[in-house]
Amino acid sequence: MQIGLIGGIGPAATDFYYRRLIATFAARRSPLELTIAHADTPTLVDNLGRNDKTAQAEIFAGLASRLAAAGANFVAITSIAGHFCIDSFKAKSPLPAVDMITEVNRAVAATVFNRLGILGTRTVMETRFYGGLTTATIIPPSGRDLIDVHDAYVAMAASGVANEAQRSVFDRVSRRLLNDGAQAIMLGGTDLALVYNQQTSEFPLIDCATIHIEAIVRLALG
Repeated sequence: MQIGLIGGIGPAATDFYYRRLIATFAARRSPLELTIAHADTPTLVDNLGRNDKTAQAEIFAGLASRLAAAGANFVAITSIAGHFCIDSFKAKSPLPAVDMITEVNRAVAATVFNRLGILGTRTVMETRFYGGLTTATIIPPSGRDLIDVHDAYVAMAASGVANEAQRSVFDRVSRRLLNDGAQAIMLGGTDLALVYNQQTSEFPLIDCATIHIEAIVRLALG
């Protein structure tokens, strides 16, 4: 099956999906059929800030139509922030969509964790992953920590590069969340792959992007 990705939001997240899919299909000696359509980060951030699900879903639906015309059999959004309108998008999309929130909820249920700290955009953190996680309690940062994480994340996503100041913010807030009772940190933004990975992290992670990619692979390989 041909994979359709809506990427560009941000560029590092799209690159993470692309490289991981290439490596996974190569390891399985299976041909990768993939088309990527580009969505605009500032437009998404603006619609997210206004919670304009209708406008962003229309944009995604247009991109999904382009992917369908290119032969894609299903579509996935390479952005956790982009999932704020996932239900509206699925209702409009000409292609079946792989819903990250559903996949993460299922994956968390299979772990030993029931209290998770979260990093990402303000909306992702404040809504506790859009209210879609029923298998664990989500603990967002509070006060200045929430603002610092949001600002660091948005800047990193737009540039596609993580600097030391941004890394310091994420590390500081993660340790505070763990001290406040979180058992693991949920990477609630795909661009956090620029900072953390499960092999080298000093604390447990729930890597939403990796869970999403694994679901995409399962569907593509039937």
